[in-house]
Amino acid sequence: MKDYIIKNTAIVNEGSIIYGDVWIRNARIEQIGSSLSPAVNATEIDGSNQFLLPGVIDDQVHFREPGLTHKATIYTEAKAAVAGGVTSYMEMPNTNPPAFTHELLEQKYETGKNTSLANYSFYMGTSNDNIEEILRTNEKKNDICGVKVFMGSSTGNLLVDSPLVLEKVFAGSELLIATHCEEESIIKHNLQAMKAQKGKLEPADHPIIRNEEACFESSFKAIQYAKKYNSRLHILHITTEKELQLFSNMLPLAEKRITSEVCVHHLHFTSDDYASLGNQIKCNPAIKAPHNRKALWEALLDDRLDVIATDHAPHTWEEKQEDYEHAHAGLPLIQHTLGLMLHYVKEGKISIEKVVEKMSHAVATCFQIKERGFIREGYYADLVLVNMNEPTTIRKDNILYKCGWSPLEGQVLPATINYTFVNGHPVYGKGLFDESKRGMRLAFER
Repeated sequence: MKDYIIKNTAIVNEGSIIYGDVWIRNARIEQIGSSLSPAVNATEIDGSNQFLLPGVIDDQVHFREPGLTHKATIYTEAKAAVAGGVTSYMEMPNTNPPAFTHELLEQKYETGKNTSLANYSFYMGTSNDNIEEILRTNEKKNDICGVKVFMGSSTGNLLVDSPLVLEKVFAGSELLIATHCEEESIIKHNLQAMKAQKGKLEPADHPIIRNEEACFESSFKAIQYAKKYNSRLHILHITTEKELQLFSNMLPLAEKRITSEVCVHHLHFTSDDYASLGNQIKCNPAIKAPHNRKALWEALLDDRLDVIATDHAPHTWEEKQEDYEHAHAGLPLIQHTLGLMLHYVKEGKISIEKVVEKMSHAVATCFQIKERGFIREGYYADLVLVNMNEPTTIRKDNILYKCGWSPLEGQVLPATINYTFVNGHPVYGKGLFDESKRGMRLAFER
């Protein structure tokens, strides 16, 4: 494996920026320093006037394989990920068939091993009737990122609404439990009321149907279970001001038993955007009124919200063009997640150090990922070299998602991802891919 040395760059890591070189050797960071001159033949990359960041770790993606590969595959979406500076991801179980057994879960890992350009992990899915499989994950807690529980609307038998099953999951799982929290009964009531009131529904009705109360009640319920059993709970995609009262910044992240995630689209869009984007931004939980976005930003910056993710959820353009009730919920984001957050760095809303903390360091800490998420000697060389003075315009011809569209199309991002290293391999550089190596299965220290 080739050695590389990134020279004269601004290294963003653990709350500070230092200027120097990074030597990459045998998949790992061999040395960090100034004026490094390895006594080996190392390929030099000029990092002048650029930032070197640890690769983004996305804790929530939907890559649609198996069974939904007309929308996306592990190969296509991981390729889009590395082009956007995402070097590791954790993928959700709502595929076809859902990952409800260890046999099905390991089949996904095998697909990742064979096709993923980024590092990967896959959640075990929870249903009302697979508690034995859930408890078996305790035997593999260093090999699986977590257990996913849909406590709100989903498809098929992915909704877990049995109190007995929820009790058993929270009481018995030794892994992180990641929850989608929306109260199904509230959503159904709101949907019926809206249909009775106006008949034909439209995208702008989405945050009224899947409202703040539905999110709060479900998140509150999950936290009650977690506190009862001292479970390790991670609530995904927080969208409301009201939910933020449930989270604290009083403990260091490594000591928290209850953590939270915010997604880039909930930091970027508001309900005002349904008028122009319609079903393109229909997702669950819904993008809500502007005061919620303001509160999410405040909670992100003061550490009540712990990590930033995408909830990357591609659908075909045709599936998004159906009428509101039938249009599929979810939007593709992983290629542009880092670029979008760097847009807010440029605007002065957040520092680049804080972006790195929330998209790399905190995810590694939250999930106890082994030897990743930081620029440290001995850690895997998952690195991103970013030019903050070279804007990128999101266009149809440079979108890599299999679905071929983005709600951000036409937006100019302030930066260009020049290189992405995965395990010391420059999988993406100057717009070109080197697919000669695949990513690795993430390991956890629990």
